[in-house]
Amino acid sequence: MKAYCNIRSKNIIPLFVVAIFFSCNNTLKKVQGLDSSSYAPMSIAENINTKYTDSGILTSILVSPKMLNFTNREFPYYEFPNGIDLTLLDNKQNKNTVTADHAFVYSQTDLIDLQGNVILTTNTNDTLFTDQLFYDQKKEWLFTNFAVKFRTKDYLTNGNGFDSNKNVTNAQVLEVTGRIFIDQ
Repeated sequence: MKAYCNIRSKNIIPLFVVAIFFSCNNTLKKVQGLDSSSYAPMSIAENINTKYTDSGILTSILVSPKMLNFTNREFPYYEFPNGIDLTLLDNKQNKNTVTADHAFVYSQTDLIDLQGNVILTTNTNDTLFTDQLFYDQKKEWLFTNFAVKFRTKDYLTNGNGFDSNKNVTNAQVLEVTGRIFIDQ
């Protein structure tokens, strides 16, 4: 039995060395296959002014000083590192505007992720302030779970979340933490 163990251990060492050699070889090939272009944007555009239509009717306008196109990624997206100004128009062409310091548009999900100093202003001058706001382009829905401050004509409402259609006609502050009546 002792001889069997000695023979087996002698066979394992070369097998172990061969396994390490091939695993390192595969890793080296993977590392060599990675180049900086897979991390770089596919394209860069400046002074973006894009208009979206649905059945010939203008529905939104996106303006940004810079857009990075990462549609060459497994989960494609566009990044707006220098801010975004998004105008959403309803059927009567009333405008609601959203500004943010940074934004991402995800191609596969049609989701816009607005980040940093997000301000939503409605056509009736209701204003939402938050650090992050999502806009679902398919459902035409605005939402966040971040802290919000929502100012209407009569109230200033603080809460932890916001939910609304794109027209902000049925806006709802979630988990209300405070509400102040504004007497004008």
